[in-house]
Amino acid sequence: MTTARDIMTPTPRCIGENDSLSIAASVMSDLDVGALPIFGEDRSLMGMVTDRDIVVDAVALGLDPETTPTRVLAKGPPVTVRTTDDVTIALEKMREHQVRRLPVLEDGKLVGILSQADVARALSAEQTGVTVEQISR
Repeated sequence: MTTARDIMTPTPRCIGENDSLSIAASVMSDLDVGALPIFGEDRSLMGMVTDRDIVVDAVALGLDPETTPTRVLAKGPPVTVRTTDDVTIALEKMREHQVRRLPVLEDGKLVGILSQADVARALSAEQTGVTVEQISR
């Protein structure tokens, strides 16, 4: 059985709920990633912010990325998986919720991110293709 831990990217960089969208965009650029977990002041996982969220949900609507905090784009608790979940559970969640990245939790703490790219590197072309097709609908 392949688990989420087996293929996840460990120790993801996070962004605080009060950090501006421009800081989030800068961190994404520095790390060459398309999404960051958003943490609340209490260190709880509030959601995810993506590069697309910043452009489509903020900039295109006239929000100032310098003054708008990331919490504005946190859309409720993110869809997550546990480190011990079989990768098929992760794939089902990606398809069902139309997401390309899943925070991976262990004992309620964020320990990794499972991305579409992680899936592509670790699984068969067929599994990857089906997942990508269904996520992209």
